[in-house]
Amino acid sequence: MKFLHQNIETHRSNLFMIMKRILSVIVICSLISHSQAALEVGFYRDKCPFAEAIINHEVKKSYLIDKGIAAGIVRLQFHDCFVRGCDGSIFIDSTPTNQAEKDGSTNESIRGLEVIYNAKDKLEAVCPGVLSCADILAYAARDSNVLSGGVYWDVPAGRRDGRISRASEIVDIPLPSFNLVQITESFANKGLTQADMVALSGSHSIGRSHCFQFTDRLYNHNTKTMKDPNLDPHYAQLLRIVCPKVLQEIFNQTLVVGMNQSPFYMDSSYYGNLFKHAGLFVSDQSLLDSQTTATQAASYAANDLSWKVDFAQAMIKLSQVQVLTGNQGEIRANCRVINP
Repeated sequence: MKFLHQNIETHRSNLFMIMKRILSVIVICSLISHSQAALEVGFYRDKCPFAEAIINHEVKKSYLIDKGIAAGIVRLQFHDCFVRGCDGSIFIDSTPTNQAEKDGSTNESIRGLEVIYNAKDKLEAVCPGVLSCADILAYAARDSNVLSGGVYWDVPAGRRDGRISRASEIVDIPLPSFNLVQITESFANKGLTQADMVALSGSHSIGRSHCFQFTDRLYNHNTKTMKDPNLDPHYAQLLRIVCPKVLQEIFNQTLVVGMNQSPFYMDSSYYGNLFKHAGLFVSDQSLLDSQTTATQAASYAANDLSWKVDFAQAMIKLSQVQVLTGNQGEIRANCRVINP
C-alpha cells in the first residue's frame, strides 16, 4: 500500500509538471499571437504603397557616401527598443526642461539619425501623417542589414511613436563592460532570451567603437593587472597602437577602431574571433563564459548562414519589444518633435 501511495503521488507530481508546461506553452503562444496581431507585414501596402521603397532609397543613398552608416542604423534600432520599447523616442530633441535619450552619455556616439529624418520628410510629402518614425527605423535597420551582406526579412509594422524621451532611462541599454550574467538579464528584461542575445551580439561584426568604450581592458583592467588577461596579447597590442594611452584624455571622444576585421560586412567571423580571445568588448568575450552560449557561438562561427538567419529572427523579435499600436502614442509629423 505504501508503494502504491508513493506511485500515485509520483504520477500526480508528473501530471502537475506536465500541466504547468502545457499552460506555459499556451501563455507563450497567446503572447506571440497578440504581438503578431498588433503588428502586420504589409501594413502600409494600401496606406502608402511606396513607403518601403522611399526608405530603402534614403538608406542606400547614405550608404553610398558612408558604408559605416549601416552599422549605425542597426545600432540605432537596438538603442531605441531598449528604452521604452520600439517607439522612436530616440529621435526626440531635448528641450530646456528635458534631456532626451539621444543626448544621454550612452547615446553620444549614435549615428544614422539624419537618414531617418530625411526618409520621414520624403514620406510626409507623399503620405502625410501615415508612417511612424518607429516603423521607418525598423525598415531602415532591415535594409542596412541587407546592404551589409545580411539576409532579408519582412518587417511587421504598425508601430506608433512615443511622446516621452528621457536621458535618465538609457540605463536600460547594456554596456560594453557587462559580464554574461548582466547582459543576459538585460535582454531578459526586454523579453529576449539568452539565445536572442547571442545572435544579436553578432551585429558587432560591423561598425566601429570609440576607444574609451574598451581601453580599461588595455591599460586599467584591475588593481593586479593593467591588461585584461582574457584579451589576446597581439590583438591588445594592435588596439594600443590605435588607442594610445597618452592620447586618451585629448581625443577621448574621437579615436575609433573597427569592431571587426570586416567592419562593413555582416559575417560570423565575429564569433570565430571570440575563440581567439579577440572580442573587443568584455560583453563580447563573455559569450564564451558558459557552455550553452559558447556552443551557440561555435555553431555560428562554423555556419555563417545559420547565424544570419537567426540574427534576422532575433531582429524581428527585438523590433516588437513594448511597441505602441492602435490608439497608443502618435504618428509624429517630425521625428524630432512631439506633436503639439
